[in-house]
Amino acid sequence: MRRVAKLSAACLATAALAVTATACGSTSSDENNNSSSSGGGKGVKIGLAYDVGGRGDRSFNDSAARGADKAEKEFGGSIKELTAKTSDTPADRVQRLTDLAQAGYNPIVAVGYTYAPAVQQVAKQFPKTSFGLVDSVVSGSNVNSITFTEEEGSYLAGVAAALKTKKDHVGFIGGVDSPLIKKFEAGYVQGVHDTNPKIKVDTQYLSHGADTSGFSSPDKGQQAAQGMLDNGADVIYTAAGSSGNGAIEAVHGVKGAWAIGVDSDQYNIPGLAQYKSSILTSMVKNVDVGVYDFIKSVKDGKPLNGNNVYSLAKGGVSLATSGGFIKDIQPKLDAAKKKIVDGQIKVKTTP
Repeated sequence: MRRVAKLSAACLATAALAVTATACGSTSSDENNNSSSSGGGKGVKIGLAYDVGGRGDRSFNDSAARGADKAEKEFGGSIKELTAKTSDTPADRVQRLTDLAQAGYNPIVAVGYTYAPAVQQVAKQFPKTSFGLVDSVVSGSNVNSITFTEEEGSYLAGVAAALKTKKDHVGFIGGVDSPLIKKFEAGYVQGVHDTNPKIKVDTQYLSHGADTSGFSSPDKGQQAAQGMLDNGADVIYTAAGSSGNGAIEAVHGVKGAWAIGVDSDQYNIPGLAQYKSSILTSMVKNVDVGVYDFIKSVKDGKPLNGNNVYSLAKGGVSLATSGGFIKDIQPKLDAAKKKIVDGQIKVKTTP
């Protein structure tokens, strides 16, 4: 049975957490502590440090949560979840991971590239704890970097957009103009132009630099998508966490327009059910698989480390087929996938 409570990071660090939890209040609605327990103390104690948006973002963080939930169900034990705030400093991320480690959670999964410096620092301080880092690479004998070839999956999304647009005009919305999200843009634009070089591609980022609000601002996503739609685009791919929910809503309001989801199969997300008739496909990034594999390795006593890459060839990324909207173009998508896997198409990682 899952119980949910809001705690500050300081509360987690206390030795008598279970006793004092009710006396601690969160200083931000973005800082969540979701705990689940089973197995009578056996199994694994999983620590999850989410990126902004946390569990319930219907995208990136939810995919990581599915991997941890599967592991908990199979192995027993408990999960402790903490969520980043848009106002986070590097010190906040260090403290969040430190709190989990001091509380005995092992493994600890840091969800998102913004945790890379914190993992680099905290992993050295807790050499007996295994750390998983999603979307960035950090060296260390007790660190497993879980990365994906987002550009390859995004290339296929670009092919789909090019084949479905009726206006030869599509769009890309990124959450933050980071190297990671630029991989999504690069693959998408290349896929579009390899399919039809005459198609216009609009691009926009919702926040910049250290400002990560672009991953958790559905209103910004909606405004950006509406602007592109007004400008003539009829297919919009958004890689922006929960901000993409707003973009999907905007697209749904325009007859004949399509949204392309990201990270999770957003057609099947209950919270987006009212918009699913407008979700052409989603570029699924199987973060859940990477997180589950890592937790299982720790449970088995053989923790993964190094950089484990989940590629298109390995099923790490893919295009969702839910809704059947890409069935008519599936042979062309399959052909493009084969060329990538065979090395005939080299997908760019920068725009």
